Parts: sequence; structure tokens; C-alpha cells
Amino acid sequence: MITEECALAVSADRMWKVACSGEALQKACATFIDSVVEEGDGGPGSITTMTLSAAAAADAGGNLMRSRLVVRDHAARVLRNEVLEGGKVSRQLKSQVTDVKLEAAGEGACVATFKLEYEKLDDSGALAPEDQAGLVGAYLGMLKAVEAYLIANPAEYA
Repeated sequence: MITEECALAVSADRMWKVACSGEALQKACATFIDSVVEEGDGGPGSITTMTLSAAAAADAGGNLMRSRLVVRDHAARVLRNEVLEGGKVSRQLKSQVTDVKLEAAGEGACVATFKLEYEKLDDSGALAPEDQAGLVGAYLGMLKAVEAYLIANPAEYA
């Protein structure tokens, strides 16, 4: 398991609103997400498919990211997703589950705790350090892109 924390200069409420909406996520991350399609009622079992921009797809090693929502806990601000399809690193994995928890950290700020649990196809233990860094960097990059969008657009999702 990999765990990382990321301080963000926007409120947990605003980050949560974007994290829970495919449309908002695509808008906030328009430079690397071309489209987001959500199947289901938004509850557990719903499938989200993100189509990445050409530049993001080149970095990720694939243009689609698909995940199934496992938990959406509004009170605790926790999202848990099972990754169904991802980039080049995900192709090494039998399973991949992500957790993101947003916690208030003063007025207009929050901390995102990101956890990644995975099992490799060959059961050989941990991913190579550069592959771990690439996966974590992609997820944290998305959080930082949302943060930048919300700072630049203070009335959005307020």
C-alpha cells in the first residue's frame, strides 16, 4: 500500500464537490481530461470512464481510465474506487483500489490523504519505485489541478 498526503489551498467542501462530479472534474482538469462518462446512479457500483487528452495519454500509456465506485461517504468525505482500466503501470496489476479522504485544515484549506492498494499480476511484491511514483504523481497531479482551477475560479463550487 502507498499512502501520501497533499495540502491543498481550497476548502474540503469545494474539493469534494468537484471530486463527486464527473462534469466538474472534467472542467477542472480540462488540460488532461477530454471527457468523463458516468454510468449508474452515482452510488456504489457506478462506473466512471475518463478519456485523457493526447498529451496525458502519452504520459499514462493509455487514453482511458475506468473505475468502479466502491464507497462515497459524504459525511467523512471519502471516495474509494476500484480501477478497472488504466495506463501502462495498471497493466502490471491484478487489482488496484484508491482511497481519497479530504479533511479540513483551517479556513479555505484541506489535506487530501491518498491511499493506493494494489496486487501485482505476478505476486512479486511492490511495484518499482518509479512506477509507484508515476501512479501517485498522476493522482496527486489531478488533485493539484483541481486546486489550481478552484483558486482561479473562487465562485465555482462555493
